[in-house]
Amino acid sequence: MGNAVLDTIHARRAIRNFSPEMPPREEIEQVIDAGVWAASGKGAQSPIVIAITEKGLRNQISSMNARIMGASEGMDPFYGAPVILVVLARRDVATHVYDGSLVIGNMMLAARSLGLGSIWIHRAKEEFDSDEGREILAGLGVEGDYEGIGHCALGYEVDPTPDATDRKPNRIFWAE
Repeated sequence: MGNAVLDTIHARRAIRNFSPEMPPREEIEQVIDAGVWAASGKGAQSPIVIAITEKGLRNQISSMNARIMGASEGMDPFYGAPVILVVLARRDVATHVYDGSLVIGNMMLAARSLGLGSIWIHRAKEEFDSDEGREILAGLGVEGDYEGIGHCALGYEVDPTPDATDRKPNRIFWAE
């Protein structure tokens, strides 16, 4: 295409096999910065990002997520990614789910542009609506009524980037 943004959009894929190697903090910060620059309804900027690089907490959240999804013991819903970026947004903002979704989308594109793999993982709502999740937030100093929007699992890809699947037809309609 020849346009860096459009090329990144076309090259981004969901990665399901990560190296345990931790990306440099500077790159993680750049990914997060792209997220907090996402558009938000009425400029409310209600989403927050929790950057989890500490292995114990990362594994605790992975276990919570696996229990919620009904996965077998030891299954890692984050595919081995060493970094989990949790996006939450204030429930009192009408557009909080959409705003948080844009944050995750921006972070996934930024990750790709920096040579990192990413994947969106659901079930953050259930995690952080639980007593265990609320305790985690309190321990991190997060105050307020936040809803978990999703996780951006982040790290280096182990396997080659998967090929794109063909786009389904009949998804664009013009009203001219």
